[in-house]
Amino acid sequence: MEIAKKEVVLSTFYLKDIQDIYEYGEATFGIRLALIFYEDLKLIVRDLETNYLVNPECRHLETKTKIYRNIILGSYLIIYRINANRIEVLRAFHGSRSPKIIKLVRKVKI
Repeated sequence: MEIAKKEVVLSTFYLKDIQDIYEYGEATFGIRLALIFYEDLKLIVRDLETNYLVNPECRHLETKTKIYRNIILGSYLIIYRINANRIEVLRAFHGSRSPKIIKLVRKVKI
């Protein structure tokens, strides 16, 4: 059974999050490692167009239809929503974020 290919759309919150993650990585680990992490992140998100069901449901955003999923990359949690015709990448959080903050992702509009 082949999974339908869906368009991947990035929220402005997500774009700001990854910019902040890159800047933190550059200051903490150097340009080379920050770029490697950023490229890994881009690759994983790009693969969502066909692999959106591979990742588990986000335990902070449980629904009957399991539309909120997360990817764990290092210490970061990338949250996306599965819609009928597209994948919406909503936020990228450090794993130490409060569940209360993570639950606000439901309100992100694209």
